[in-house]
Amino acid sequence: MVNTALVTGGSGYFGQVLSKQLLEQGTHVRVFDLNFPSFSHPNLKFFKGTILDRNAVKQAVSDVNKVFHNAAQNPLAKDVDLFWSVNKDGTQIIADESAAAGVEKLIYTSSTAVYGASKLNPVTEKTEPNPAEDYGRAKLAGEIICKKAMQRHNLDVAIVRPRTILGHGRLGIFQILFDWIERGLDVPVLADGNNRFQFVHPDDLAWACIAASDMKGLAEYNIGAADFGTMRELLQAVIDHAGTKSRIKSIPMWPTTITANLASALGLSPLGPYHSLAYGRSMYFDISKAQKELGYTPKYSNSQMIIDAYDWYRANKASITKRGASHHKSPVKQQVLALVPHVLRLIPG
Repeated sequence: MVNTALVTGGSGYFGQVLSKQLLEQGTHVRVFDLNFPSFSHPNLKFFKGTILDRNAVKQAVSDVNKVFHNAAQNPLAKDVDLFWSVNKDGTQIIADESAAAGVEKLIYTSSTAVYGASKLNPVTEKTEPNPAEDYGRAKLAGEIICKKAMQRHNLDVAIVRPRTILGHGRLGIFQILFDWIERGLDVPVLADGNNRFQFVHPDDLAWACIAASDMKGLAEYNIGAADFGTMRELLQAVIDHAGTKSRIKSIPMWPTTITANLASALGLSPLGPYHSLAYGRSMYFDISKAQKELGYTPKYSNSQMIIDAYDWYRANKASITKRGASHHKSPVKQQVLALVPHVLRLIPG
């Protein structure tokens, strides 16, 4: 029997990386999305639809072995109703139809946001979830739905919680940062910038998701880089690599956070509440469970990831004015953020 996997959100930034890894391993892949993926393969089939369409989901999950559920509204969307309808209600439909179809394993890509602004680091799989905004609460609701489907319908489930994804092809808010650095403009850190912050490369995350799909019984894994440092060190690494005159300037935490949230609420900034919540705080996972049970060995450090992403941006910026519908793959309008480098000029240092 042909091994077939369904990847929801398979045309998105991470969904395409995951789909390619599955194909490389000989798995037949069905991409379920509203948009066509940007690549083709003899063993790749495209199913157009939304996870809120139960009939479309039913067709997509028919005769598949595993479902990798990645489709979601991410924080850049800033649409609270969509957070709940897509991330919660859509996940309910995916879980229901996966169970009804006799799928062997459902792998749910969750989010760091389920932990909120954790006061203790490193965060482990035993850390109590405490989301601080609607995106995180909706992603946690999706986790609960998957666990209930396992209890009620014997659907085998793995939950993978990634740190913020960073690597080649990743744009979103990183495109703003890369634009400033390329132009030699100053970039901000909150407080002193010495908060330890961990990312994950999409290649490493995809490997972990596939490995988790082979585990039997409920499995939960926090996935991130093994080699990482502070936010200031990360920004300095890409500035040094770029060779520009950008400098890192410290700005106060709470006034900036309040201003950023107000600008977001007024539609003047592309950032959502989750971004201001996370940027200036230490946040990193203990990945020892994944290392022990999955053999997870991340290939990329934080600095390698951001340099990888910056180099891709430089090489492709002429063609990225219009990308796909994915917020992670698309350039973001700077809006009021365009004023930040000019304000930073007024700060000595």
